[in-house]
Amino acid sequence: MKALALFSGGLDSMLSIKIISDQNIEVVALYMDTGFGADEKKHEILRKRAAMAGASLKVVDLRNEYLRDVLFNPKYGYGKQFNPCIDCHGYMFKTALNMLKSENANFIITGEVVGQRPMSQRRDALFQVKRLADDEDDLVLRPMCAKLLPPTKPEREGWVDREKLLGISGRDRKPQLALAKEFGFEDYETPGGGCLLTIESFAVKIKDYLKFDQEMRDIDVVWLKLGRHLRLPDGAKMIIGRDESDNNELLLHPNDKFEQVKFKASDDIVGAVSFISKNASKADKELAAKLALAYTKANKEKEFDVFVGADKFKTVPTDKALAQNYFVR
Repeated sequence: MKALALFSGGLDSMLSIKIISDQNIEVVALYMDTGFGADEKKHEILRKRAAMAGASLKVVDLRNEYLRDVLFNPKYGYGKQFNPCIDCHGYMFKTALNMLKSENANFIITGEVVGQRPMSQRRDALFQVKRLADDEDDLVLRPMCAKLLPPTKPEREGWVDREKLLGISGRDRKPQLALAKEFGFEDYETPGGGCLLTIESFAVKIKDYLKFDQEMRDIDVVWLKLGRHLRLPDGAKMIIGRDESDNNELLLHPNDKFEQVKFKASDDIVGAVSFISKNASKADKELAAKLALAYTKANKEKEFDVFVGADKFKTVPTDKALAQNYFVR
């Protein structure tokens, strides 16, 4: 027997894998990369967590499909922020079910717990997810709460021992923490900590983005995760790196909707890199030139040449406090 596990790196998904792998069933942990969870740098951490629970890891790239098929038109709407959790889960389950044949696997497992999440893990929501996933063969098993639900095909057919499954419900984490201690798990994602769509500050950035541009692409999502985001008076978007890591990522992953605010090389200005929308007005470009200088170590009393596309501005650095008027928040 072989199972595919929807894997977030969180404790519930690790426990569900452990429960099944302890029944001598091979498990492949599928991390569905929507662009809003762990980045590539954390994939090795996910691999170690999967191995700790008894599974190998496979990363499934859903980024472009997720934007097109799920995020902007969810059948069951959004949660508290910009999170289409029911549609998201259904889409992931459907993707996993469609992988059963190519992976030579028999069924799907997930770490969901009845009643733990107010939107996606209500009892009725679990059945909504089932319909969205087209799980007609009843192949999605939830080991953490299986005893509270009707037996699935893996249980009815004896592929798994239902008596070794659990009946956890609600938001109390004590049972999971006790099991984590029993299994020796010390490293796992905090509850709800893996998805940016559930975080208000990130949801605000998406909503602001969509007011001005309905065409969001994978690279646009990458840039939403980086830097300080400002919306200037005439509508231009400005992004200023927060640290060296941001600077490097913005430069390594170019976005053709933006152009860099540049300084004369001979001025040897050190500090944040800044970008502004290519369609920015001249007034927004001039403001961006001042703000870009503000986030460098340039002499505050000296005038500098600043280049934004084909335009050149002579300006002195403004105070960073001015930027507070334009932050997206």
